[in-house]
Amino acid sequence: MDRTEMAKDAGEKAGRFFEEFKKFAMRGNVIDMAVGVVIGGAFGKIVTSLVNDIIMPLVGLVSGGLDFTTWRWVIREAHTTESGQQIAEASLNYGNFIQTAVDFTIIAFSIFVVIKFINNFKQKEEAKAAPAAKPADVALLEEIRDLLKEQNKK
Repeated sequence: MDRTEMAKDAGEKAGRFFEEFKKFAMRGNVIDMAVGVVIGGAFGKIVTSLVNDIIMPLVGLVSGGLDFTTWRWVIREAHTTESGQQIAEASLNYGNFIQTAVDFTIIAFSIFVVIKFINNFKQKEEAKAAPAAKPADVALLEEIRDLLKEQNKK
């Protein structure tokens, strides 16, 4: 195989590869997932703002100014060594964990409510779209009619 044939073969393989990738990328599921990720990111920002700017200040008001993010357990205080080196404080910030758990709970509840709303809407649409079942006597008469048509053809 000479160089031109090898180059042609490589070009064909690359073309098939990109064609296969195009089919994969343009499938409905992949595009739906991409849209979901983008919308989910924006929804996450909205919920984070709801939690940080509306709900947590209300929780702080009700609890007498309680702010979870300031809760921490200091393991080692910040200090300066004899040689002048600064040693940073070491702490476990469990208040941030509590805040994140509250954020997650609110996000999960919000998504639950949205999905429940969408499912209810879909069920109503499906109920409208589904044809009404025929009464038993009408179905029986149609069956008799079809049988008579078959007998008359013979």
